[in-house]
Amino acid sequence: MNRRIFLRGLGGACVAAPFLGSIAERTVKAEPAAPPRRLIVMYTHYGCITTRFFPQKSHGPLTAADLEPTTLKHLAPHVDKLLMPRGIRAMNEWTATLARGQGNDPRLQSSASYFTCHPVTPNSDDPFSFDAETKFNAKPTGPSLDHVIARQLSPDGEPLVMCVGGFRQVGSAAISFSAPVTPYPGLSAPAQVLAKLTGLFTDAPPSPDTYRAIRGKSIIDLVRDDLDTLARFDMSQADRHKLEAWKAMLHDTVTTVASGQCTTSLATMLGATQENVDLASTPPSTDDVLTRRISGSMDGADLYSNLAVLAAACNATPVIVLTYPPNYLFRGLGLTQESASLARRLDSAGMQGTCLPGAVDMLLKIDDYHARKFAYLVEQLSGIDEGDGTLLDNCAAVWFQGASDGLAHNLNNLPIVQVGSAGGYFKTGWAVNVEDGSPDLTTGNSEIVCVDGAPDEVDGISQATGTDPSLANAPINKYYCNLMNALGVKAGADGFPAPGGSAPVTHFGMYDRTEDFIGGGTNPPTIHHPGEFAELRADS
Repeated sequence: MNRRIFLRGLGGACVAAPFLGSIAERTVKAEPAAPPRRLIVMYTHYGCITTRFFPQKSHGPLTAADLEPTTLKHLAPHVDKLLMPRGIRAMNEWTATLARGQGNDPRLQSSASYFTCHPVTPNSDDPFSFDAETKFNAKPTGPSLDHVIARQLSPDGEPLVMCVGGFRQVGSAAISFSAPVTPYPGLSAPAQVLAKLTGLFTDAPPSPDTYRAIRGKSIIDLVRDDLDTLARFDMSQADRHKLEAWKAMLHDTVTTVASGQCTTSLATMLGATQENVDLASTPPSTDDVLTRRISGSMDGADLYSNLAVLAAACNATPVIVLTYPPNYLFRGLGLTQESASLARRLDSAGMQGTCLPGAVDMLLKIDDYHARKFAYLVEQLSGIDEGDGTLLDNCAAVWFQGASDGLAHNLNNLPIVQVGSAGGYFKTGWAVNVEDGSPDLTTGNSEIVCVDGAPDEVDGISQATGTDPSLANAPINKYYCNLMNALGVKAGADGFPAPGGSAPVTHFGMYDRTEDFIGGGTNPPTIHHPGEFAELRADS
């Protein structure tokens, strides 16, 4: 025992480092490791009826009563773990006058730039062009947030992207990009996801020594805290070389131990069984695959959520994305018009015309459905114990929407809902107006047309149903910095995320001001407001 220094790793595992004579029998102790932190994204297209979505309180502590009159009423049981970042703008907004972004397509450029904060290429300066390359095939010039995180933290360097309902990311619907102009297809069938996870299952919980080991980490990663402390000791040059040689020898030695809850029993409890997966994969051709009941109260969309929860419990990857389909017909909600046209309050995907009767009521049904699906995801995460709390406590589960109002296609005043503090990193139980902290941020103008007593003509070009463009413009890049730092992503000296970095992330994307996107990358890359939103942190 005296010829070794023992490093204590995750869950109490011990690893013997070589004898280092110059520090002899000094001991090193580390605090028990906390459970890993995860990001789970739910992404829906076309925005929402903002006037019904947001609580009236836009800054301050939230209560269940604040949520009850809104679309978010289903989250009332979890209001103490909810965070609503208010006043945020996504990048690259389409406008008829090229005032706030490129001129490619209202949906394509916003979706492709949403998680990349990069312009799309090839560029168009004609907002009404139907050129196939610029309107339908343009791609962002950088990778998306999920891949940037996974490249540093995921065992295989990739996120788990699930296309809910089996609808692959194509064209203007793509939000995940593994590299510049490279859409990431993700997994469309539940069977693909289950197959990816079953290799992690164990019939019995692992021993305490390996319980918290993160799948794919090398041995030296498991004892990182102790190793860093050891390296700070004053030691001889010979011993320092010996330690580095030992680290190099262990560098490629990998453990594949998953969480102690990653079992077939948990999969069964979540309904992620082969029978349910097979049922979800072969629905009748006339069926609505999202709302179709799979078992009990679980529908097709819930099955994907349960697989996301299972992936989080298995530590399969720290970043999981559930992307819902665009242009979808919700037959199970009693609707007869697909969602893209409804978002424009029309019976077609045009931008101007006479209101489709009942369009706003139908949109509210879709908003309510999405809110119920997010609440279901949150409930499943909260039902699994982990560490001193639940799996939800160690996650940031975030519902992002591709726009604010679906007719205006505006990207300011973005509806973002987060539940879970990511291991205590984030403030919860609050709405936080990150722009100026004022208590009366607008809920938008979604109901100025197509409702009783309002005009019966819509004009998506004017963007009147959106929020005044002078309001709620804090860059979403900063929120992404919050999320990356919460998970432990590191940056290089320039503040941009970089494998091997050691600094906090302060920069992300190419631009953080929507006007800079005009011209499609001709403006110099500029982040005007680096850093995260400090007011979103638990220590603020």
